[in-house]
Amino acid sequence: MSSSALVEDYMTEKVITVTPDTPNKEVISLMKGTGHDGFPVMTNGEVIGMVTAFDLLLKPWADYVKEIMSADVVVADQEMSINDAARVMFRMSISRLPVINKEGKLVGILTNTDIVRSHIERSTPMKVNYFKKTLEQLYGIRTKLVRMKVPIEGLRPTQNKIYADELQGRTYELERGLAEPTIVVKVGNRFVLVDGHHRTVAAKQLGYKEIDSYVIWLDRDIHLGLEKTADKEGIFSFNDIEIIDDAQHPLIAITGGLRKEAKK
Repeated sequence: MSSSALVEDYMTEKVITVTPDTPNKEVISLMKGTGHDGFPVMTNGEVIGMVTAFDLLLKPWADYVKEIMSADVVVADQEMSINDAARVMFRMSISRLPVINKEGKLVGILTNTDIVRSHIERSTPMKVNYFKKTLEQLYGIRTKLVRMKVPIEGLRPTQNKIYADELQGRTYELERGLAEPTIVVKVGNRFVLVDGHHRTVAAKQLGYKEIDSYVIWLDRDIHLGLEKTADKEGIFSFNDIEIIDDAQHPLIAITGGLRKEAKK
């Protein structure tokens, strides 16, 4: 995805809205039922306000939306750059942007979650292309890149351990549609997993049969160095991967532990 990605590429099109005359008790029920913490307020197809959990919690109780809603609402045109929208949301400390078309009609909503997803989908291809070029230079081969769903049971893992805390994080991302694609190499009749072992194990535990992946197809069968290392370590299936429960990821530290180390 290029830097020219637009708001309309990432917004949610199905938007739950309320009217000025919606009872606030109904708004609370909507929040409980949907997990959303704010809704655009609509009149005649146009956005005239926003009601959020903060309005309900911080303002004196009122019976109807029109008595507590914020009337000054920032909206985004659907053709606005996703980067510009992200900057607006950051600078104004808002977590959602109603999206309108040229006629001023509501066509979607952009949230912080959508911004995170856009970043993931644009950053991952850079990593994929780097690995793709490395393979071509290392083995003197041609490759092609395809994004596809890969059967999890057909994947050959190449990592001998993963961490329980990071596995939990990847599970959270998958459940919310935030997980970035894995990176896989298709060589001969094999799918070799290069990057995304935590994501794939999490998907497997959730009962997924396939995993969204960037697949680098090689034009000839080569026994990759990754495969040779996995062979030596006895990693042939996901059952061979150790899940470390009693240690955090090596890039995570506990501040209390750091203070103790500093005193030594």
